[in-house]
Amino acid sequence: MDTRAKDLTKNPSDEICDLIKQTVRDFAALHIKPHIRTWDEEQHFPKELFKALGELGLMGMLIPEDLGGAGLGYREYVTAIVELAKTDPSVALSMAAHNSLCTNHIYMFGNDEQKQKYLPGLATGSLVGAWGLTEPNTGSDAGNMQTVAVRDGNDWVINGSKNFITNGKSADVLVVITRTGEPGDKHGATAFVLDTKTPGFSPGRKEDKLGMRASETVELLFQDCRIPDSQRLGEIGDGFIQSLKVLDGGRISIAALGVGTAWGAYEAALAYSKERKQFGKAICDFQAIAFKLADMYTDVQASSLLTFHAAALKDAGEKVTLASSVAKYHSSETAVRVSNEAVQIFGGYGFVKDYPAEKFYRDSKLCTIGEGTSEIQKIVISKEILRN
Repeated sequence: MDTRAKDLTKNPSDEICDLIKQTVRDFAALHIKPHIRTWDEEQHFPKELFKALGELGLMGMLIPEDLGGAGLGYREYVTAIVELAKTDPSVALSMAAHNSLCTNHIYMFGNDEQKQKYLPGLATGSLVGAWGLTEPNTGSDAGNMQTVAVRDGNDWVINGSKNFITNGKSADVLVVITRTGEPGDKHGATAFVLDTKTPGFSPGRKEDKLGMRASETVELLFQDCRIPDSQRLGEIGDGFIQSLKVLDGGRISIAALGVGTAWGAYEAALAYSKERKQFGKAICDFQAIAFKLADMYTDVQASSLLTFHAAALKDAGEKVTLASSVAKYHSSETAVRVSNEAVQIFGGYGFVKDYPAEKFYRDSKLCTIGEGTSEIQKIVISKEILRN
């Protein structure tokens, strides 16, 4: 019996999303599922996998076809992330960071030469991208970053460090936001794109994490890293403003990550509850378990609707600051609640690695932290709803 959840956001006429969903599901079953535990235990970043994802068109979903991308919208993009995360959230996280942050920043703010240079490789997966904003002492307080770029003739010299950077060790292309003005000045940051083989740049420590362990989280080090002004993205001083616009879309991708993580945990718990027998019947026949499943299903559907709503607004060219933060906040907290209940439904088996519940539980927590914590989302939401 098929125990997969029926997604109420599915549009029966949307053949592209149906195709993406089935393609990603089949790919994940063949190329990801057999390796989940090994990759998790070894913290192995499967870079070769992302080339295969590129061949499917999943590494440049938002990039136009003339630049090597799939030329799709956020609804299709969300569909792919959700389906990947149902199998392994860590793979979905790395794919999302590559698309939403690095690749999309270049697409949104790069000039024609920069787009032609980087986007075809990124969109096809032959290059992997990373995006550097967070620093050891400036997480949510990004306006006071300490990584500084100083103008030297027609070059810029970068010194400093970033941390918690997804794909940071294996990336070929990096977008980095640096301070070029006074701390706290919203026009005091500038973004650059660079090849990770550039002298003066090196990846640092790789974090040993609770979850999302197949997705790299790495420190980035800059020591007299010299790059030409041609690597600057947009105008001097626009880096922080650019980042906020990139994060508006990026939060939709993390919302999708939360939805997929929650779906995966729910589906695993649902299937187990039908197979596990106690007192002569399946545990799903006990109201205590049935009601847990009902709450889980309702929460995930609500998060899914919020996420696809934000995606639809983004595709329509509408402002998405409020919608993306609402979706990200609700979906990430849902992922934690639902995966916690999944562990409970599995009982003792939910606490061991032979079953999927514990990994969804570990992976889910990152959703409430990355690309703006839940607390930051509430600040954004409250400001937006009190603006008028």
